[in-house]
Amino acid sequence: MRAIRRAALGATLLALIVSACTSGGSSPSPTAAPTTAPSSAASPSTEASPPSSAAGGSIASQLTLGGPPECPQRPYCVPGLKDTYGAEFKLFLPLDAGGPLSLSAIKSGLVDVTLLFTSDPSIQTNSLVLLDDDKHLQKSDNIVPVVRTDLLTKAPGLADLINPFMAKLTLDQLTDLNKQVQVDGKDAKAVAGAWLAANGLTTGGTSGNGTTVTVGSFNFAESETLGEILAQVLEANGFKVNRKFDLGNREVVFPALKKGDIDLIAEYAATVLEFVNKGAGEASSDPAETAAKLKARLDPLGLTALDFAPATDQNGFVVTKATADKYGLKTLSDLAKPAP
Repeated sequence: MRAIRRAALGATLLALIVSACTSGGSSPSPTAAPTTAPSSAASPSTEASPPSSAAGGSIASQLTLGGPPECPQRPYCVPGLKDTYGAEFKLFLPLDAGGPLSLSAIKSGLVDVTLLFTSDPSIQTNSLVLLDDDKHLQKSDNIVPVVRTDLLTKAPGLADLINPFMAKLTLDQLTDLNKQVQVDGKDAKAVAGAWLAANGLTTGGTSGNGTTVTVGSFNFAESETLGEILAQVLEANGFKVNRKFDLGNREVVFPALKKGDIDLIAEYAATVLEFVNKGAGEASSDPAETAAKLKARLDPLGLTALDFAPATDQNGFVVTKATADKYGLKTLSDLAKPAP
């Protein structure tokens, strides 16, 4: 599920890992991390370690997998790839949680497969291939606005304003929005405004009737862009919008939402469900099912979820185009096929 902070790990650490791998060292598996709530990237071990067993003759058995240090214990990562897809890798190399170290490792050839987030623009800008999760290992971290119920009482038409734009937000479009902001250096407000205009937003609406709404965001760029989309839809319809962006992680933001310091934020369905239910394991790979459970969990808290978008920001496994072409990789299931 979606981890909302990414470690800024430098080239020095990558050099240490390269050195460890070429020296043939090995280390114990990283300490187990919780299996239900999202976490920040931890400082990775500097040495690669083999999985508990290797699948002889499969494509995966020829490849090195990179991922966050907790990957060998997390059900969405090494255990899930083995149990769901029958994919067991030659080696596992602990890196970061979908951050710069993982990107550097896949680009340099230090690893053959690594975990990045599905809406990460570096997948597009580096011509990486996102392998299709064809057996639905990952939980449904679709983008979903979460709003205070009392705001919907004051402005009952708010959901009808936002939901149509959520329905139009695809993964490709979200990735492109992220590219424009994070890679091209464009202003998030301008990028969100251009996307809304292209998708039919018109100004001059009066249904908000001056109602004040405070829109929040987490402390990463995608969240701010999504916050701008929500804010500008409301402003175009007569709402007065306060922006409280870059507030921090979910442990900071969610209490602010419950308290009423913010009224609305773009969330990630599976991750926020498991946060609210304290890791009860209710999230699934079915977005409609996950959203329904999320609504049920939010209701006693005075919150509700609006319609979820097709766009996701969840764990995905990528390879280079050269690796995809060499082994004929399009899906995660392909990893279990016999090696050529």
